[in-house]
Amino acid sequence: MTPETGRWMRRFRPAPDARTRLICFPHAGGSAAYFHPVAKALTPGLDVLAVQYPGRQERRQEPCIQDIPTLADRLTAEVLPLADRPMAFFGHSMGAVVAFEVARRLQARGIAPQVLFASGRRAPSCLRTETVYKEGDQALIAEVRRLGGTDVRMLEDPEIVEMILPSLRGDYRAIMTYRCPPDARIDAPVIALTGDADPHVTLDEAMRWKEHTSGPFEMHVYSGGHFFLNAHAAAVMRLITENVPAT
Repeated sequence: MTPETGRWMRRFRPAPDARTRLICFPHAGGSAAYFHPVAKALTPGLDVLAVQYPGRQERRQEPCIQDIPTLADRLTAEVLPLADRPMAFFGHSMGAVVAFEVARRLQARGIAPQVLFASGRRAPSCLRTETVYKEGDQALIAEVRRLGGTDVRMLEDPEIVEMILPSLRGDYRAIMTYRCPPDARIDAPVIALTGDADPHVTLDEAMRWKEHTSGPFEMHVYSGGHFFLNAHAAAVMRLITENVPAT
């Protein structure tokens, strides 16, 4: 953490000459560290920053924000000072919705990201009834195992499980209680990314992101489940560089 990035942002590698900032928004239960490989791959051509939500890692003593509008409000205030350069947003799972809501708030202030990459998440107005955040700890852990994004060895360590459960439950509550008006749109282009075997997103649900932009829309489908990114990192990095101007 530095005075420049504060508590909410992590810059893993400096990129003082980069033309564009890529701001990355993690999934439910995730942390900024998930995007360290992105910074390694794309810096210094892009200034890569990753959001660090409260309630995890060095912010684990802070209470989680358990609703998306409040989280987006707080993050908008943090992103505004970074708008001195063009920005692009990349959000995975819950992070895609958070990025969308931040983009909506910035647009109301006359600022827009150059592009929003919406990864691993159905369109904001696609609703499902999901209540696992109300269930016991074992149900939460079972859901994490089902999605496959976490090293199973970590889930066998009681101390680690105890540490991650509060942020996981808080994030699940936030995203599972989120509601979006069907006519909510941003002007920025949206590029949706999805796995063809994601239990949380059908291809139709991913395609409906096109209803939430007045700009261009693309969808890219990869083999794999909810964390298809892990197996297709090189292809995703190419997609980003093809759509975000570098130095």
